Amino acid sequence: MASGVFAVLGLAAAPFLAAAPAYAQASGCEQLQKLITERQSIVARLAAAQKAKKKMTPQEACGTFGRLSNNGDAAIKFASANQDWCQIPPSFIEGMQADNKKVAGFRAQACNAVKQQAEMQRRAQQQQQARGGSPFGGADSVTSGAGGGMRVPQGAL
Repeated sequence: MASGVFAVLGLAAAPFLAAAPAYAQASGCEQLQKLITERQSIVARLAAAQKAKKKMTPQEACGTFGRLSNNGDAAIKFASANQDWCQIPPSFIEGMQADNKKVAGFRAQACNAVKQQAEMQRRAQQQQQARGGSPFGGADSVTSGAGGGMRVPQGAL
């Protein structure tokens, strides 16, 4: 999944990032440049993690894709509101929307993994409490039960 994510993000964002400086020339359009620079930074962190062969935890992935998604939402909102003034072509907005939709899908997968992990931990804790605190039962569960203590066999062994 990870290599596909970065390929999609890299290819989808490339035309926007290359053309972005032209949009920031009009007064008041600097905000779009800031958003695109922030987006580049987030994508660069994702790419660096992949190159370092460091696998992100689901929590890290959920948070990072969340920031990327929020950044995309803000960029789309700004670009749509200032399309005429900043001379932003409709293809830029459409591309950002498609890119952000993919990011939202990756975010949903990562955040779902966080939820599943938390649920498994919760269940493990409940099971541990039901067993008396020891995950493997332990000596207490052998000697204290419905049958009482464990009896030592009598006679020759």
